[in-house]
Amino acid sequence: MRLSFLPSPSAGEIHIGPFPLRGYALCIIAGIFVGIWLSNKRWQARGGQPGTVADIAIWAVPFGLVGGRLYHVVTAYEQYFGEGKNWVDAFKIWHGGLGIWGAIALGAVGAWIGCRRHGVSLLAYADTLAPGIAVAQAIGRWGNWFNQELYGRATDVPWALRIDNGIDDGTFHPTFLYESLWCGGVALLVIFVDRKFKLGHGRAFAWYVAAYCAGRVWIEALRVDEAHHVLGLRLNVWTAIVVFLLAVLYLVVSARVRPGREETVEPRAADVVEGKRADDADALA
Repeated sequence: MRLSFLPSPSAGEIHIGPFPLRGYALCIIAGIFVGIWLSNKRWQARGGQPGTVADIAIWAVPFGLVGGRLYHVVTAYEQYFGEGKNWVDAFKIWHGGLGIWGAIALGAVGAWIGCRRHGVSLLAYADTLAPGIAVAQAIGRWGNWFNQELYGRATDVPWALRIDNGIDDGTFHPTFLYESLWCGGVALLVIFVDRKFKLGHGRAFAWYVAAYCAGRVWIEALRVDEAHHVLGLRLNVWTAIVVFLLAVLYLVVSARVRPGREETVEPRAADVVEGKRADDADALA
């Protein structure tokens, strides 16, 4: 007889009048706000102006959400296209399905646009944002708990997750919880390493990427949801391995080519020309 387990919510949403309030969306939104708050504190500690992080995030967040959804839909296209499927479901982001790889990639494009408009270094912004992204992921992963999705193999450990979603019924590894805790640890690691070594030129962000990918490999290996496999491994495992190696390579090369840290992260307002830097491209890099 099971003595303990982690229950799942009986419903993924509540209604306030005619309006649905979805747990998945609340977790994503809460994660974004906390991540921006933390990043703003770090930005100001490095001499930046309050509000700059949020202003750039206005570009980065929508791009990131679109990128995350695109990655999910492309890598799980069979859920939305084909016989018996409704392609409109690809737009129902509240049902879950955001790929961090796509979110970071396209979010970086949005951040680049925002940084250009404010005349600040994208790499300095990424370094400042890195722990905040990890914290946002840690909070956002609880959205999977509300949706009863992305759990791992069946288990009877005391912290097993109870699932009764109409597809599976029993107790399973709570991979959403594992990833949430791992991301919290990644945030603390990046903050510690950044303070100790004064990381610059994108190296704090590379630490975040490498540390997150290391955890994603073993967490992904536990999951039992449908996924494409390449050479016997889930696609996201291969993605994590490749991105981990690229992050480590960047750390090694960057430390040799561009040692040290940027002296400032944000120019004076008078030095900024709309849409481009007032100084040359290396002024803040």
